[in-house]
Amino acid sequence: MIASVVSAAEGDTTTAHWDAAKLGAGIALGLAGVGTGLSQGPIGAAAVGMIAEDSSKFVTGLIFTALPETIVLFGFLALFLL
Repeated sequence: MIASVVSAAEGDTTTAHWDAAKLGAGIALGLAGVGTGLSQGPIGAAAVGMIAEDSSKFVTGLIFTALPETIVLFGFLALFLL
């Protein structure tokens, strides 16, 4: 933290751009998590209803419930590649 303050005082713009990239990646991951949470609720409720009617469709319901999680996994991948 001290190094970032010193480099900011010296006018080093490289770390400022790097910090902005990290902040942007964090915001993107957070918004992806919120979107996943909002979409997974109705999908999970529909999957439970589908499984209650026909228990042979458990795998289909599980796949549709887990599908929104891939968005967050791609966000984690982008975050760790920075």
